[in-house]
Amino acid sequence: MLFWGVFPDILKYAVIKPIHKNDDKCEVSNYRPVSLLTSFSKVFETVMQRKILKHLTKYNILSTEHYGFRVGFRTDDATYKLITEVLNAMNNKLLVGGIICDLEKAFDCVNHDILLSKLKFYEISDKDLQLYQSCLGNRYCRTAIYNGSENSNKVSEWARVRHGVPQGSILGPLLFLLYINYLLKIINKTSAPLIFADDTSILLAHSNPIDFNKNIHTVFITLNKWLRAN
Repeated sequence: MLFWGVFPDILKYAVIKPIHKNDDKCEVSNYRPVSLLTSFSKVFETVMQRKILKHLTKYNILSTEHYGFRVGFRTDDATYKLITEVLNAMNNKLLVGGIICDLEKAFDCVNHDILLSKLKFYEISDKDLQLYQSCLGNRYCRTAIYNGSENSNKVSEWARVRHGVPQGSILGPLLFLLYINYLLKIINKTSAPLIFADDTSILLAHSNPIDFNKNIHTVFITLNKWLRAN
């Protein structure tokens, strides 16, 4: 079916397990919605992932500032890059500052139509593009919460997924990287951005306070426009 550009509908049903992250357990926003998918769907996704990675590597599409969900790019590398940029600026007697952005519910906010247009922009076309369109469409999910007192799961009704990429899937993280990939290309001319998953750090340095202020303002406006558009 993959060769026909079709992702089977039966593999597009996910049970969401809310994983507590921090703070008040009564706040829904403090939980990460991890999707439990069938093992066979992950086989399909693995094949798709390997194929698209070959394309991305061949044409050097993914920005080098991405430090999450990639082989050979670790948390330590992102930390080292951040510290090095700051220390180099300080050693050169430059003003240095940054914009730190943590996208809330980032995976859940991915617009499918925009994502498909980005895939097309990166020359993923024909049956391959149809396959991703099929993979994203007609998805359903329901939430399961374990009830300790009754030793059972309480589940919701099935609901259609209209946007977002599933956390816990094979393809989800890579599709998210492609979704935000161009952002780095439009701000790295005047800044040093780096992203780990959905955490974005944008560093700026300049010797002149007026130009420093101008640059950081320009980058902030550009970042804001991109986020609103996407």
